[in-house]
Formats: sequence, C-alpha cells, structure tokens
Amino acid sequence: MEVGNYVKLKTKSGEFEGLVLPSTDNNVVNLKLKNGYNIGILKDNILDYQILGKREVSYKIPSISLESKEKEIISILSTGGTVASKVDYETGAVHPSFTAEDLIKAVPELLDLAKIKGRAVMNILSENMKPSYWVEIVKAIEKEIKNEEAKGIVIAHGTDTLSYTAAALSFMVDTDIPIILVGAQRSSDRPSSDAYLNLIGSVLAAKENIKGVYVVMHGESSDTFCYLHKGVKVRKSHSSRRDAFKTINSIPIAKIYPLERKVEYINKVEKSKKEGYVKINTNLEEKVALIKVYPGMDGEIINYYVDKEYKGIVLEGTGLGHAPEYIFDNIKYAIDNNVIVCMTTQTINGRVNLNVYSNGRKLKSMGVIGCEDMLPEVAYVKLMYLLGNYDVEEAKKLINKNLVGEIEYRSRFDAY
Repeated sequence: MEVGNYVKLKTKSGEFEGLVLPSTDNNVVNLKLKNGYNIGILKDNILDYQILGKREVSYKIPSISLESKEKEIISILSTGGTVASKVDYETGAVHPSFTAEDLIKAVPELLDLAKIKGRAVMNILSENMKPSYWVEIVKAIEKEIKNEEAKGIVIAHGTDTLSYTAAALSFMVDTDIPIILVGAQRSSDRPSSDAYLNLIGSVLAAKENIKGVYVVMHGESSDTFCYLHKGVKVRKSHSSRRDAFKTINSIPIAKIYPLERKVEYINKVEKSKKEGYVKINTNLEEKVALIKVYPGMDGEIINYYVDKEYKGIVLEGTGLGHAPEYIFDNIKYAIDNNVIVCMTTQTINGRVNLNVYSNGRKLKSMGVIGCEDMLPEVAYVKLMYLLGNYDVEEAKKLINKNLVGEIEYRSRFDAY
C-alpha cells in the first residue's frame, strides 16, 4: 500500500475502506474514510488488504530542521499531558508519547519565533504529579537558564494539576525570565486541538520582558486568542472546554493573539531585564493536607492527619470560610498540637472573612488563619513551602504576606 491508494482493510475489528494518507508513524496506516473521518490502524492489526484504486500524489512528509534564524533561546521542557500526547487509535485512549522535540516538529512555526531547545523532564499524566516531581522540574529550569542560557522557559504540562505546579514553581523559583506553563484540552492530532495555538502563544509569552510564573491557555472556545494567567491566580474551571482556565479573583495579565504574533497587556505585570538570574528553593514540607468541608463530615479526618504528624492543614470552608461546629473540637486538637490550620473558601471566587459571622469569629479565636482570596490549591502549596523553610511561628506570620502575587488585598469588581 502507498499513499494515494484506495484500499479495503480487513482487521481484527472489522473492515475499513478509504484513502491511504501520509503517516509520521511507520507502524500505523492512516485512512480517510468515505464519511470524511480519519482513522489510524496499527499494521499489526491488519489481517488482509485489497487495493481498489490509486490516486497520483506527490506528497512527501518534509524533513524539519531544528535550526532557527532567531538568536534568543527558549527552552521547552516536556512533562507529559495532552499537549504532549496523541491518540492510540486501537483503544481510543490518549497517551503521553511525544518528547519535547516532537512538539517542535509538530509546530515548526515555533522556530520562526526563537531558537528552540527542548527536552523531556518526565513523561507522566498530570494526575500522577507529586511534590518530588516539582523539585525535578525546578532543577531542570535552573539547568536551562544556567547552562543553556535560556531567555524564557515553556513547560508542557497536563491540565488537570497544572495550577498546582504553577503555584509550586511560583514559590520555588526566583528568576528574571518568564516561566510559562502550557497545556491542551485536546491532543495535537485531533482536528479540534488547542495545542497548536497554545504552544505558539506560550513561546510568544516566553519572549516577553516579564518575570514570574504564568499559564497560557485558550481564552475562548474558538481560535482567536489565548490568555496569559498569573501562576498563583489561575485554575482549571471546566473539565473539557478549550477555554477551561480562568484567572480567579483578578483578571488575566494579557491577551495573546498567536496567529498575529501579538501580545496585548490588560493587567499590571512585573518587567524583567532578561539577565538570566535564577535561584531555586526545593525545600517543601509534604505533610500538609487539603480538606474540603461538607455537611456531615467526620472531624476524625483532622485527627487522623494530626496523629500522622502532619504539620499543616488547609480547610476549604463554606462561604466566607466556615466549618460546622461539630468539628471545632477536632480543629482545636490540631491547633493544640502545633499544627497550622488555614481557611480558604470553596466558593473559589471571593475571599475569606472570619470577622463577619459568629462561626468565623470562633474559628479565628481558636487560631484558624484566614487566607484572604487565595485559591485552596495555592494556599496548600504555599503552606508546604513555608513549613519547608521556616519554623511554625514564622510560617504563621507569612501565610497572609503577599510573596509572589498570590493575594489581592482589595477585591476587584471586574474579577467575577
């Protein structure tokens, strides 16, 4: 069989008829069916074939040079996830199978923007992310800046836990260049994929004279623009939409128009000189728990973490930061055992205020610390960072100190 052949394939799953298309994988036959859909079939699953006709084609998959005329180095670090994945056409499952170099080959336009250097740090689905992997990513960032003289870092990451990693890097890395996390809701070999625009948008952001950790994802369901979100103010707010990521309790930093190669700032941002300075801190206290408050919850779960010698607990409370009174004794048990207990709100938007209702005032008098407008996952990561670097009393003082832009002390009317 050759590209351009009309064929009928007999496989283990049935018969398929269509036009043979080019494939970048020698183990897969790509077929355009009569209904217009494309499918990929593993050659090992083909039992027999019949050539029905032939169309002359001159198509050849071009070889791609990784050389760029641009001088500025942008490093793409791959950790896995949908932006770095493709579909297994035998099972329909999505697998994290591309390396960082594959990303560059999939989007050669990136080389028009910068001199791209890419490598895979790990290859995991983001639901398998854990704090020790954050440390690996941080060390990889340091290496790219010091050894490769990168002027911007792009990290390809699965979307499910992307906001946790963005928060962790925000506290763990101090550098004068931008660190951009990017993901995709749909894999790069799907027609509706958002990977292409997100990747171009992330490299455009990495070239900007800004510093800090950010997230670039689709800004709307169509392919017009991406948003640049601050890494400690963003979360995934929809399970499947391409514009799933939203800035919470603030507004995005910028709109990025990948096709026009344009960045339009709509919020304040910290500028950089791109001097390549980098300092990392990999000290994290992993014995911190994030607990959601709900009607009927058993307060013994708090005792469990205390007895397991956890150092901190972040409660995701109701409303302004409340918890049922029948778990107050459990909360007091934690505080009496020198465990820091912080309160966030599960409403996500808005802020904690323990001074309004009697419930909140009682919690505050017990020693529970309200976390202003911090997202629960940000407060969780911040507490890990603080307890990994400071004693308990100093960590308590720093909870509500704005370290990397995680707190907006005044609620914005246009942020909701």
